[in-house]
Formats: sequence, structure tokens, C-alpha cells
Amino acid sequence: MPFLPINRQDCIDRGIEQLDFVYVIGDAYVDHPSFGHAIISRVLESFGYTVGIISQPDWKNPDSITILGEPRLGFIVSGGNMDSMVNHYFVSKKRRPTDAYTPGGVMGKRPDHAVVVYGNLIRQKYKHTPVILGGIEASLRRMAHYDYWSDSLKRSILLDSGADLISYGMGEKSIVEIADALNSGIAVEDITFINGTVYKARSTQQAADGILLPSYGQMQKEKQEYARSFQIQYENTDPFSAKPLIEPYDHGVYVIQNPPSMPLTTMEMDDVYDLPYMKTYHPSYEKQGGVPAVSEIKFSLISNRGCFGGCSFCALTFHQGRIVQVRSHESILKEAEEITKDPDFKGYIHDVGGPTANFRAPACKKQMTKGVCTNRQCLFPKPCPNLVADHKDYVELLRKLRKVPGVKKVFIRSGIRFDYLLCDKDDTFFHELLKYHVSGQLKVAPEHICDEVLSKMGKPENAVYERFIKKYEDYNKKIGKKQYVVPYLMSSHPGSTLKEAIALAEYIRDLGYMPQQVQDFYPTPSTMSTVMYYTGVDPRNMKPVYVVKNPHEKAMQRALIQYRNPENYQLVKEALHQAHREDLIGFDAKCLIPPRPISFKDTKDKTKKHNTVLQKRNDDKNTFSKSVRNQKKKQGSNRNNNRKGRKKS
Repeated sequence: MPFLPINRQDCIDRGIEQLDFVYVIGDAYVDHPSFGHAIISRVLESFGYTVGIISQPDWKNPDSITILGEPRLGFIVSGGNMDSMVNHYFVSKKRRPTDAYTPGGVMGKRPDHAVVVYGNLIRQKYKHTPVILGGIEASLRRMAHYDYWSDSLKRSILLDSGADLISYGMGEKSIVEIADALNSGIAVEDITFINGTVYKARSTQQAADGILLPSYGQMQKEKQEYARSFQIQYENTDPFSAKPLIEPYDHGVYVIQNPPSMPLTTMEMDDVYDLPYMKTYHPSYEKQGGVPAVSEIKFSLISNRGCFGGCSFCALTFHQGRIVQVRSHESILKEAEEITKDPDFKGYIHDVGGPTANFRAPACKKQMTKGVCTNRQCLFPKPCPNLVADHKDYVELLRKLRKVPGVKKVFIRSGIRFDYLLCDKDDTFFHELLKYHVSGQLKVAPEHICDEVLSKMGKPENAVYERFIKKYEDYNKKIGKKQYVVPYLMSSHPGSTLKEAIALAEYIRDLGYMPQQVQDFYPTPSTMSTVMYYTGVDPRNMKPVYVVKNPHEKAMQRALIQYRNPENYQLVKEALHQAHREDLIGFDAKCLIPPRPISFKDTKDKTKKHNTVLQKRNDDKNTFSKSVRNQKKKQGSNRNNNRKGRKKS
């Protein structure tokens, strides 16, 4: 099956007079199931609809949106695999230099707030053609949301983009239902009945059993109203129990969110991943060096989606949901066998997982029939008594993959939930993980070591992580391997003061580990942590939370994690003085920094000067030695000549 049409000639070659849908995307066109646009377009195609792709149109030129003509049923719009603002900016709000989802890694091929810009671009040319938003940017901005980059509460993206509908979440089910409704002649403004969608209306009649959220105006005036609204939304992310949510705006406009789509069964997951993807980027990108992101997923296998981990800083609950959905072994093995035929495959499968690699089933038996609990998490603050911690299916899958001809090693890189691992009384997976699936280092995410911060993060207390580390070290000794844990750590998360940041630095000191990378908390749309950052309260109990917003204090907290870096000396010293922890400044083994900085430049200059002097001394010494050798050689020659002369006489 060829790539989908990207120009009129492609349509002519395939005998298509008018496409059913035109999909406008912020990423390069990559026909691989790790890319949302590939899944949605191939699913629509499998149901008999024709789809064309406009990738990264010139948003300054409205004609760039017309290259495939007006679609029969509508436009679909996605900002890409990442929110366009996260794609463009570091947490410092400085521009990123490259874009892994653009040909050649070039930055700037999509606009800020891409979905809004693309939606309005379409509306300039096509006033009445239905526009459906999808993808993570639209999904996480579907209701009023805090936008970190403008430091403001923004309206639903549905209103600012000029679109008609949002297909939120993973979207395979809702997009087909939308397509069928449009194809049957239903006007887009009357499509108010599909789960997994958000629509705008002039009345709430269609959502008679819905929950009325605080209005956008109320939330603008009072931040705590936004926290209250978010908590209601968070409690209505389950497809079995969720109610419609109604968000009022000025002039009698309502944005209404229907409950999420039902999770995919294993058979449905297999059907999605068995579609005829080309598994790579469009060949038109070859001259530009291809698409960098493809190298990350080319030899990886997606085995699941959804996550019941419940981390406060993660948006998975709002996008994929808490119910874990999995592919069958047969589907995954079939894809693994296809991977081995790739000429670039060297025998290493880079990953087998998803949001959390070792989740291969719903957290408990009732979730696939009754949904998740609205009043508690599965793992936090303690594992639920009903949690079924079982790795047998994952172990079996990994064993089968190791036996696939051509496979030398199967790695797991998408993350292990260590607290879930410890809940499993059977240690078989733990043993086999260390024996077969770690490449010298295992990456895990404790994020912090202070329980006060961990409670805001929705992570287990530090004692759980310590127990995991002890077990990890013991097992490695048993199998005779030297393998290490690389902990992911986060600075400046809500709840973290300088006190907690210093405690984390002391922990790193005692560990004897210097983190190469530190994640500074990034307030992205629709996470619990972002709401804390904006409102200053925890939505779960409405209690105040300490929030670091001052860039300088954020820099100090980040520097403390990498206190050994000489470039961070002044920030670390200032933080220690500010927290009255001068006991950590000195030459004692427990100190973080010495009383005065050691300048890299001075040291470098002194070393260079010292090396120059040494070199000159060596050169002089060599010259002198050579001179002495030559003189001795000459003297020796003269003595020999004299001896010869005496013998002759």
C-alpha cells in the first residue's frame, strides 16, 4: 500500500477526484503507528474513506491549505506528536534549536499554537467545510486551560481555532463515528452525540445529565475556580462513569465535552497496528536527511497504551486514560519479524512498551467492565488492595521476542514502574529484566526523595524507591553483573522549597552520583501539577501549595541537583546562604561546595601556562641532551682518530 496522497498528482494517480478528508499536520508525514496522523488516516482508509496529507503548510500563505482541494467531508487538524509550544520552547521559554519531527531537524516549520493557526487558516479559505481537531495539542486544550507561555488562562481551543469538533484522546473510534455521521448527511453542528468528542452549542439541552463547570469568566477572576473545575474534569476521564461536562462562555456559548470513547479491546488494538503502514517517512524528505524522530522508534515495539500510574505532572490520564489496553503477542511478534527484515536492523529491538513498559493489563479485574475509581488512585499513596500486580504475560512476550530469528537483544527503555514491580510477589520478571533486558543502565523515575514533594507528584514515598534499589543491587550481585540505575530527577515541582532541593542535593552527594540531565518542572496543559503551579492550590484537597515561579529560584533549585558543576557554584552558594545551610559550604566530606569557587578558566589558563613551561623545559632539555650527545660523539670520533694515528706510527 503506497503513502497517502500529498498533492493533486497523487490523487490523479489513484483515481481520486475529491478526497473525503484532508489531514493538516504540524509534523512531517511519517506513516508509522507511533505517529497519531498515521493511525487516524489509515483507520479512516480501512473504513473506505480517502484521506490526503498536508504536512507543515506555510501558515503565512492561505493557499498552502488548498493544494489538495476542498475535501468532501471535512478537514482534520493536528499540531503533531507534541504540543507545538513544548516542541518549540525549553521550560526557560528559550527557543529549541532543532525539531525532531521536521525533515532535517529544522526548527520553525510550524507556528506557535499550531492547531489554532491551522484552523483559522482553513477558515480563511473554506468558510463552511467541517473542521475536526485531533492529536495531543487539541486533546489537552479541549477545555479552558492554563497556558504557561503566555501565563494566562486560555479558552477552549475549539473556540480559538474556529473548528467544529474535537476528537480527543486516541481517537480511532470517535473519528470513524464522525466520518460516518458526516457521510450520512448529518450537519456537523448536529453531531453532539459521539463519545470522545467536544462540541460547542447555544444550549445545554443535548447534555441534560451533564455537570456544569465554573464559567470561563469565573475562572479568570478566581484561580481557585479553575482548580475546582479541573478536579471535576479529572474525576470524569473514565469512559464507564464519566458525565458530560459543560463549560459556559460569554454570549450564551457552551463548550460541551462528551464522556471519553471506550478503550480498545486487544482485537481492536491488533487491527489498528496491523494496518498497512509504510513504517517510515515520506520519500520526499530523503534529500533533507529524513526525519530524526524516526530513528527513535524504527526498531521499537508498542505493546500497550494507557497508564494507571497517576503522576501529577503527566497528562496521560487526560489523553490515553487510566485503563491499560494491550496488543496480542501474535501482533507484536509479527511486527518484530518484519523489523528483522529491515537492512538497517542490527539485531537489537530498542524497546517493548508504551507509557509504562511493565503495564500489560488493567490495574484490577473490574476496570474493563466498570471503569476506574474516581475517588482513589491505583498506586498512590499506597497500592490499592484490589491491584493485580502480575508480570507473567510480559515475561512470556519478552521470551518469545528473544527467540525471534535475527534478534540478538531486546531492551526495555520506555520506563519501568518500580513500585508496581515490587508489588509482584513473583520475582521472575525482575530476574529476567536484569539478565536480558538492561543495557548496563536501567532508567527509572523516582523524581525526588522528599515525601512532601513526592505526595504532590503522585509518586510513592522514597522508602519504596530505596527498597527497589536494594533489591536491584542484590539481584545484580547474584547474577554477577555490574549494572546501574539512572534516576530521573525533577527540580522546582510544586511543593519543593529550597529546603527540599537541598535535601535532594545531599541525597545525590551520598549516592556519589552526578546527574547528567535534570528535568526542570515544565507546566504543560492539563496536568494536576500545572494546575498547582497556576493556582497555588492542590485541586485534590484545595490546600495551598508552595510554587516556584521566580526564574532565579528555579535556577537555584536546578543547580543544586548538579552542585558539582563549577558553572553552578554561585547559584548553589546563594541557595545555601538563603536557606541558612552554610554548614554545607567547606571542605568537609559532607559539604556540597568549597568556600571559594575553582574557576575553570583560571585552572585552564594555569594548566596551559604550566604545560607551556614544561614543554619549553623539555625542548631545552632535549636540545641540551642532543648537544651533549653530539659533543660526546665528536670527542669519541677524535679519540678514535688519535688511536688510529698512534697505531700507524
